[in-house]
Amino acid sequence: MTTAPKSKHIPRATIQRLAIYVQVLENLARDGVEVVSSNPLAEACGVNGSQVRKDLAYFGEFGVRGVGYRVDVLIAAIKNALGVNREWRMALVGAGNLGRAILNHGDFRARGFNIVGVFDCDPFKIGEIMHGLEVRCTDDLPACAPELDIQMGIITTPPERAQRAANHIVEAGITSILTFAPARIKVPEHVHVEYVDFFHHLYALAFAQTQGGRA
Repeated sequence: MTTAPKSKHIPRATIQRLAIYVQVLENLARDGVEVVSSNPLAEACGVNGSQVRKDLAYFGEFGVRGVGYRVDVLIAAIKNALGVNREWRMALVGAGNLGRAILNHGDFRARGFNIVGVFDCDPFKIGEIMHGLEVRCTDDLPACAPELDIQMGIITTPPERAQRAANHIVEAGITSILTFAPARIKVPEHVHVEYVDFFHHLYALAFAQTQGGRA
Protein backbone atom coordinates (compact mmCIF):
# COMPACT_ATOMS: atom_id res chain seq x y z
CA MET A 1 0.00 0.00 0.00
CA THR A 2 1.33 3.41 -0.93
CA THR A 3 0.29 6.76 0.44
CA ALA A 4 2.38 8.92 -1.86
CA PRO A 5 -0.04 11.27 -3.63
CA LYS A 6 -0.66 10.50 -7.29
CA SER A 7 -0.85 14.24 -7.94
CA LYS A 8 0.75 17.25 -6.31
CA HIS A 9 -2.49 19.18 -6.79
CA ILE A 10 -4.58 17.82 -3.93
CA PRO A 11 -7.64 20.01 -3.20
CA ARG A 12 -7.48 21.81 0.12
CA ALA A 13 -10.95 20.49 0.95
CA THR A 14 -9.64 16.93 0.55
CA ILE A 15 -6.82 17.57 3.03
CA GLN A 16 -9.33 18.98 5.51
CA ARG A 17 -11.60 15.96 5.10
CA LEU A 18 -8.67 13.57 5.60
CA ALA A 19 -8.08 15.18 8.99
CA ILE A 20 -11.74 14.53 9.85
CA TYR A 21 -11.43 10.92 8.69
CA VAL A 22 -8.49 10.39 11.06
CA GLN A 23 -10.45 11.87 13.97
CA VAL A 24 -13.46 9.62 13.30
CA LEU A 25 -11.31 6.54 12.69
CA GLU A 26 -9.44 7.08 15.95
CA ASN A 27 -12.78 7.25 17.79
CA LEU A 28 -13.84 4.00 16.09
CA ALA A 29 -10.56 2.36 17.09
CA ARG A 30 -11.11 3.43 20.72
CA ASP A 31 -14.55 1.77 20.53
CA GLY A 32 -12.94 -1.48 19.37
CA VAL A 33 -14.04 -1.26 15.71
CA GLU A 34 -11.51 -3.05 13.47
CA VAL A 35 -13.12 -2.77 10.03
CA VAL A 36 -15.35 -0.06 8.55
CA SER A 37 -16.80 0.39 5.07
CA SER A 38 -16.86 3.69 3.20
CA ASN A 39 -20.56 4.45 3.73
CA PRO A 40 -20.62 4.24 7.57
CA LEU A 41 -17.33 6.15 7.66
CA ALA A 42 -18.75 8.78 5.33
CA GLU A 43 -21.92 9.13 7.40
CA ALA A 44 -19.89 9.65 10.57
CA CYS A 45 -17.83 12.32 8.76
CA GLY A 46 -20.81 14.12 7.24
CA VAL A 47 -20.00 13.29 3.61
CA ASN A 48 -21.00 10.53 1.17
CA GLY A 49 -19.27 7.24 0.43
CA SER A 50 -18.14 8.23 -3.04
CA GLN A 51 -16.43 11.31 -1.60
CA VAL A 52 -14.49 9.17 0.88
CA ARG A 53 -13.37 6.82 -1.90
CA LYS A 54 -12.41 9.74 -4.14
CA ASP A 55 -10.39 11.45 -1.39
CA LEU A 56 -8.48 8.27 -0.55
CA ALA A 57 -7.85 7.53 -4.23
CA TYR A 58 -5.49 10.53 -4.40
CA PHE A 59 -3.05 8.48 -2.33
CA GLY A 60 -3.52 4.92 -3.58
CA GLU A 61 -5.72 1.87 -3.19
CA PHE A 62 -7.28 1.24 0.21
CA GLY A 63 -9.65 -1.35 1.59
CA VAL A 64 -11.06 -4.60 0.23
CA ARG A 65 -14.15 -4.61 -1.97
CA GLY A 66 -17.11 -6.00 -0.07
CA VAL A 67 -15.22 -5.93 3.23
CA GLY A 68 -14.12 -2.37 3.94
CA TYR A 69 -11.12 -0.67 5.47
CA ARG A 70 -8.96 -1.93 8.31
CA VAL A 71 -9.27 0.95 10.77
CA ASP A 72 -5.72 0.79 12.12
CA VAL A 73 -4.19 0.48 8.66
CA LEU A 74 -6.23 3.37 7.28
CA ILE A 75 -5.32 5.63 10.22
CA ALA A 76 -1.62 4.93 9.66
CA ALA A 77 -1.93 5.46 5.89
CA ILE A 78 -3.75 8.79 6.17
CA LYS A 79 -1.34 10.07 8.83
CA ASN A 80 1.54 9.13 6.56
CA ALA A 81 -0.11 10.92 3.62
CA LEU A 82 -0.66 14.06 5.73
CA GLY A 83 2.86 13.95 7.14
CA VAL A 84 1.68 13.69 10.74
CA ASN A 85 3.30 10.35 11.48
CA ARG A 86 6.28 12.19 12.98
CA GLU A 87 7.05 14.88 15.54
CA TRP A 88 6.63 18.52 14.57
CA ARG A 89 8.50 20.92 16.89
CA MET A 90 6.82 24.27 17.38
CA ALA A 91 7.39 27.71 18.87
CA LEU A 92 4.53 29.53 20.57
CA VAL A 93 4.65 33.33 20.37
CA GLY A 94 2.36 35.00 22.88
CA ALA A 95 2.38 33.86 26.51
CA GLY A 96 -1.04 35.23 27.45
CA ASN A 97 -4.18 33.35 28.47
CA LEU A 98 -4.70 31.72 25.06
CA GLY A 99 -1.07 30.71 24.86
CA ARG A 100 -1.30 29.10 28.29
CA ALA A 101 -4.45 27.24 27.29
CA ILE A 102 -2.75 25.83 24.20
CA LEU A 103 0.30 24.78 26.22
CA ASN A 104 -2.01 22.94 28.61
CA HIS A 105 -3.86 21.23 25.75
CA GLY A 106 -2.54 17.68 25.85
CA ASP A 107 -3.75 16.77 22.35
CA PHE A 108 -1.03 18.85 20.70
CA ARG A 109 1.76 16.66 22.05
CA ALA A 110 -0.33 13.49 21.74
CA ARG A 111 -0.73 14.12 18.02
CA GLY A 112 2.94 14.85 17.46
CA PHE A 113 2.81 18.66 17.60
CA ASN A 114 5.31 19.44 20.33
CA ILE A 115 5.68 23.02 21.60
CA VAL A 116 9.35 23.28 22.55
CA GLY A 117 9.73 27.06 22.93
CA VAL A 118 7.58 29.90 24.29
CA PHE A 119 8.28 33.53 23.39
CA ASP A 120 6.85 36.91 24.37
CA CYS A 121 7.87 40.57 24.22
CA ASP A 122 6.44 41.43 27.66
CA PRO A 123 9.39 41.85 30.09
CA PHE A 124 7.13 40.76 32.96
CA LYS A 125 6.54 37.39 31.29
CA ILE A 126 10.09 36.74 30.08
CA GLY A 127 11.77 34.28 32.42
CA GLU A 128 8.47 32.86 33.67
CA ILE A 129 8.09 29.07 33.53
CA MET A 130 5.03 27.92 31.62
CA HIS A 131 4.25 24.23 31.36
CA GLY A 132 7.91 23.43 32.00
CA LEU A 133 9.22 25.92 29.43
CA GLU A 134 10.94 29.22 30.14
CA VAL A 135 9.40 32.18 28.33
CA ARG A 136 12.07 33.80 26.18
CA CYS A 137 12.19 37.19 24.49
CA THR A 138 10.66 37.12 21.03
CA ASP A 139 13.81 38.83 19.70
CA ASP A 140 15.67 35.60 20.56
CA LEU A 141 13.49 33.39 18.35
CA PRO A 142 15.73 33.52 15.24
CA ALA A 143 18.70 32.34 17.32
CA CYS A 144 16.71 29.71 19.25
CA ALA A 145 14.91 28.12 16.30
CA PRO A 146 17.90 26.15 14.95
CA GLU A 147 18.95 25.14 18.46
CA LEU A 148 15.46 23.80 19.24
CA ASP A 149 14.90 22.42 15.71
CA ILE A 150 11.62 24.34 15.35
CA GLN A 151 9.60 23.78 12.17
CA MET A 152 6.31 25.58 12.95
CA GLY A 153 5.18 28.71 14.73
CA ILE A 154 1.97 29.44 16.63
CA ILE A 155 0.84 33.04 17.16
CA THR A 156 -1.41 33.76 20.15
CA THR A 157 -0.69 37.47 20.52
CA PRO A 158 -3.17 40.37 20.51
CA PRO A 159 -3.98 41.44 16.93
CA GLU A 160 -1.76 44.53 17.02
CA ARG A 161 1.29 42.37 17.77
CA ALA A 162 0.57 39.57 15.29
CA GLN A 163 2.58 41.03 12.40
CA ARG A 164 5.62 41.58 14.60
CA ALA A 165 5.36 38.00 15.84
CA ALA A 166 5.10 36.77 12.26
CA ASN A 167 8.18 38.77 11.31
CA HIS A 168 10.21 37.09 14.05
CA ILE A 169 8.97 33.66 12.99
CA VAL A 170 9.90 34.28 9.35
CA GLU A 171 13.31 35.67 10.37
CA ALA A 172 13.86 32.40 12.24
CA GLY A 173 13.50 30.50 8.96
CA ILE A 174 10.18 28.93 9.98
CA THR A 175 7.87 28.48 6.99
CA SER A 176 4.63 27.25 8.62
CA ILE A 177 2.50 29.47 10.89
CA LEU A 178 -0.73 28.79 12.75
CA THR A 179 -2.18 32.05 14.01
CA PHE A 180 -5.02 32.55 16.50
CA ALA A 181 -4.64 36.33 16.42
CA PRO A 182 -7.70 38.03 14.88
CA ALA A 183 -5.62 39.86 12.29
CA ARG A 184 -4.24 39.16 8.83
CA ILE A 185 -0.47 38.94 8.55
CA LYS A 186 1.86 39.52 5.62
CA VAL A 187 4.50 36.89 4.95
CA PRO A 188 6.65 35.85 1.96
CA GLU A 189 5.02 33.56 -0.59
CA HIS A 190 6.95 30.49 0.57
CA VAL A 191 5.54 30.76 4.11
CA HIS A 192 2.32 28.85 4.76
CA VAL A 193 -0.23 30.44 7.11
CA GLU A 194 -3.37 28.94 8.65
CA TYR A 195 -5.82 31.22 10.47
CA VAL A 196 -7.95 30.14 13.42
CA ASP A 197 -10.52 32.85 14.10
CA PHE A 198 -13.34 31.90 16.46
CA PHE A 199 -15.38 34.90 15.38
CA HIS A 200 -15.62 33.64 11.79
CA HIS A 201 -17.51 30.63 13.12
CA LEU A 202 -19.58 32.68 15.54
CA TYR A 203 -20.56 35.06 12.73
CA ALA A 204 -21.60 32.08 10.62
CA LEU A 205 -23.70 30.69 13.47
CA ALA A 206 -25.28 34.09 14.13
CA PHE A 207 -26.14 34.45 10.44
CA ALA A 208 -27.58 30.93 10.21
CA GLN A 209 -29.73 31.48 13.28
CA THR A 210 -30.86 34.88 12.05
CA GLN A 211 -31.82 33.43 8.65
CA GLY A 212 -33.69 30.68 10.41
CA GLY A 213 -35.84 33.25 12.16
CA ARG A 214 -34.70 32.28 15.63
CA ALA A 215 -32.63 35.37 16.46
